[in-house]
Amino acid sequence: MKTKVGVVSLGCDKNRVDTEVMLANLVDGGYEITADPVDADVIIINTCAFLESARKEAIDTAFEMIRYKKSGKCKKVILTGCLGEKFGEEVYKDLYEVDAVLGTQDYSRIVDIVDETLRGKRNFYHTCDNGITFGSRILTTAPHTAYLKIADGCDNYCTYCLIPYIRGRYRSVPMDKIISHTQELADNGVKELILVAQDTTRYGKDLYGEYKIVELLREISKISQIQWIRILYAYPELLSDELIQEIATNDKVVNYVDIPLQHVNNEMLRKMNRRSNGDSIRALFDKLAAVNISVRSTFICGFPYETHQTVDEVAQFLTKYKLRNVGFFPYSREEGTAAAKFDTQISDKLKERYVEQLYGVQYGIAQQLNIDEVGKIHKIIIDGIDNTVESDDNNYCYTGRTYFMSPEIDGLVRVSSKQPLQLGNFYDVKITGVIEYDLIGEAVE
Repeated sequence: MKTKVGVVSLGCDKNRVDTEVMLANLVDGGYEITADPVDADVIIINTCAFLESARKEAIDTAFEMIRYKKSGKCKKVILTGCLGEKFGEEVYKDLYEVDAVLGTQDYSRIVDIVDETLRGKRNFYHTCDNGITFGSRILTTAPHTAYLKIADGCDNYCTYCLIPYIRGRYRSVPMDKIISHTQELADNGVKELILVAQDTTRYGKDLYGEYKIVELLREISKISQIQWIRILYAYPELLSDELIQEIATNDKVVNYVDIPLQHVNNEMLRKMNRRSNGDSIRALFDKLAAVNISVRSTFICGFPYETHQTVDEVAQFLTKYKLRNVGFFPYSREEGTAAAKFDTQISDKLKERYVEQLYGVQYGIAQQLNIDEVGKIHKIIIDGIDNTVESDDNNYCYTGRTYFMSPEIDGLVRVSSKQPLQLGNFYDVKITGVIEYDLIGEAVE
């Protein structure tokens, strides 16, 4: 009987990709994967450590999994990922119930590490080779959608961010490897590809001496089974006219881009060590609006030196440019970052007030944008069954997404159809209504 391994993946979609590579390696190494921790002989927790809240979630999850040593059949608990990379020695010393700790450079060794741990060896593994976790995967997404990590690390060194100190310098995956892996994903049924990195727009600069994201998009577009390509984590200063034109004119690249702005006030951007400024951001958004590219973004609220006036400037920006999908997050003071040493820190209460203010502004914008979609016909990818509605032989209910919806982080479309639809296929859907951030639609016969 094979040893069963359960894996809990925390954090971002880049972490999810690392988890999927580990899963494939474990299966190739003779282990069986289980989704039920009660049934697992070994439990692996792939952690995030970007924020204090993420580190707390990782430790809480570790304690939760450790309980299965008593209530289940679990013999060993292994902690991997960003927490192991940045704080691994401390975790290994203090969390003695965890049987192995490893960082982000050790995913490729997971089979050997599990083997050693099962033989009774407790260890802290920490390799410093600046490699990239890449290769065959077992997808944890819907089978028709996959994230594709095209690079690791970051060279931006924003003053609030620990990522360069956890993931290292920016490192692109060679293009031939990306194309080969994409073909593998496509052959296994993937139709939607979501490009991710700490900064997708920087792709190729370290390997080829120039930015290669446009060339990469064109090469991926040649793979016949891939129908949608989506770009996340594009930095505003590197979103070139050439890239904008490629998004607008390439039929396979959806008219959607994720741009983590964080702020639009010049002084706040300078203190964040962002390379853009308010004028350049506004000029960029004028260009994006001219070719109907939908934008998702994120903003930090309550960064040191934030004022009511700087928050109002963000609100005015949102009102003018009418972004469809936006997240607002209170600033987290992270030890080891430059911003943690800034004098003028903002109270937690005020941070939350700023978050609530901007969400209030954004809610009205998103609602009106959704109302404006009523009556339009959109191409929708069907993700699953809509369990909030009871289906019958005359009405089948599904959830899906259109081009301006990334999975899990944006809204969705609740689709009704007189005929059964195939999951993972595309259909024309007429939008008939709105529920909060979601759309309601009927499949066009």
